[in-house]
Amino acid sequence: MEQKPKKRGRKIILWASLALLLIAIAGAIMVRQTIFKPFQLEETAYIYIDKKTNYEDVVSQLKKLNLPSEQIFRILAERMNYPGQVKTGRYAVRDGMTMPDAIRMLRSGNQTPVSVTFNNMRTKENLAGRISQQLMMDSVELLNALNDESKIKELEFSDATIVAMFIPNTYEVYWDTGVNNLLNRMKKEHDRFWNADRKAKAEKLGLSPLQVSTLASIVEEEATYADEYSTVAGLYMNRLRKGMRLEADPTVKFAIGDFSLRRILFRHLEVESPYNTYKNTGLPPGPIRIPSIQAIDGTLSPQSHNYLFMCAKDDLSGRHNFAVTHAEHARNAAAYQRALNERGIY
Repeated sequence: MEQKPKKRGRKIILWASLALLLIAIAGAIMVRQTIFKPFQLEETAYIYIDKKTNYEDVVSQLKKLNLPSEQIFRILAERMNYPGQVKTGRYAVRDGMTMPDAIRMLRSGNQTPVSVTFNNMRTKENLAGRISQQLMMDSVELLNALNDESKIKELEFSDATIVAMFIPNTYEVYWDTGVNNLLNRMKKEHDRFWNADRKAKAEKLGLSPLQVSTLASIVEEEATYADEYSTVAGLYMNRLRKGMRLEADPTVKFAIGDFSLRRILFRHLEVESPYNTYKNTGLPPGPIRIPSIQAIDGTLSPQSHNYLFMCAKDDLSGRHNFAVTHAEHARNAAAYQRALNERGIY
């Protein structure tokens, strides 16, 4: 008769344990469905945090990405000491990421780099504007640095050559990188680009890397099509070796400050500027644009020929007629001028 109470007690304990287990499982499921409920995104989205962004701004951005639970997020953020540790940067929020994952990422400053590109840049202003569009960087601050004599000298360039430091490519850069860090990175990329092979080719031409960049900038402005780069480079090398002025129209446009000119007139050729290669012998002080890698490599491997003159074709295709003699060039130039007159281009 004494066994029954013990059995009853065991059953109570068993049922109580089972109930506690069920409560724990239910609690775990609830936690899983709240704290660890993931972001549901069709594609990776980004949170941008600059110096003016505060904690509330971050929450607002996350809400736009369908934050699983603002209330739970705020509780977790407080527990994980995030509100007072907001760090600048560009952060990737991916499909399936949980709120604790997001908070740890934001709190640690584990940002995702930006792919920075710049192509077809002619001036420092163009360059500063393009880069600032892709980074948390003020274009005026970058432009001021590019005009800062002491900073430029530190980078081993001059005011006229600093643009040659920027080799057009795609670079992985943190969105909140500072101006000095960016310039130092570009200097390293420039030095890496000018490897032993390219330096040897430049030396064979009797040019420094900066002179090659300067000549390449003229070549690229002159030739619309890349397959003419080496031909045009060969022509200019021929003129340099003979001590002839380059007489390159793009340098006149640069000197005037107007690349939209479609027709160079005699009055344009009289502009006083070290960049006007109709009045000055040799290369100008620096590049008239930021030359592309293709233009630089084309200039480093100039075509061997006897051409000394070039003129745009009269079909206005952007391609050129090349000539060895001035008489032949004069005929090509006359045909081109007629084509411009017929189309009313002045």
